[in-house]
Amino acid sequence: MSDATGTKPESRRTEKIGNVVSTKMQKTIVVQVEMRKTHPKYKRVIKLSKKFYAHDEQNSARVGDVVRIKESRPLSKLKRWTLEEVIRRSSLPQAEEIPQPAV
Repeated sequence: MSDATGTKPESRRTEKIGNVVSTKMQKTIVVQVEMRKTHPKYKRVIKLSKKFYAHDEQNSARVGDVVRIKESRPLSKLKRWTLEEVIRRSSLPQAEEIPQPAV
């Protein structure tokens, strides 16, 4: 049942690319994916967005990053995706990196 060339079979799990909008949970990120869809009647392109909860094992993603998520088995009530890779890092400073003024 293996290929003659020895390559891995193509995965059937879907992948999506989106922006990280929240990292406030442990090992979980919220990714907002924007989709462009044509209106069935008016034929105008509409931007639709949907949020997905994804598992981030190393807590490597930050708010504003562009990431690729991959479909996985259900990990909790809302999590059905896992972080595949961080495509582009955010240039926004993180809360831990901003020095707090001394009072």
